[in-house]
Amino acid sequence: MLGENIAKIRKQRGYSLTELADLTNISKSYLSNMERNLNKNPSLQIMSKIATVLDVDLITLLNSGNPDVSHVYLEKEWVDFVRELKESGLEVDQIRQYKTLIEFIKWTNEQTGGHYGQSNQSS
Repeated sequence: MLGENIAKIRKQRGYSLTELADLTNISKSYLSNMERNLNKNPSLQIMSKIATVLDVDLITLLNSGNPDVSHVYLEKEWVDFVRELKESGLEVDQIRQYKTLIEFIKWTNEQTGGHYGQSNQSS
């Protein structure tokens, strides 16, 4: 159940109920009720706060041990692309740095109609 999963992840991360309440800005009693499954319908905002502090995605937080739900299915093309980047020797921090460059190129393409980096060849 949701509450049991939150409690398990909270304890794995080394947080007390009081610490999680402080970090999420959610009352301790509300969190306690969630963990004891007395509050079974928290808002998405509440769940997002908890997931952020516990450093998990919502699917992991909502997973109640069902293996079919525990994996986020990514498109094979993206998985292969990331694998190729890793195999080429790039580290995650380097890829994050390149993200800024990619965003700049994307912005420039939007401004120029998609012509950034392309030579202007006229016949």
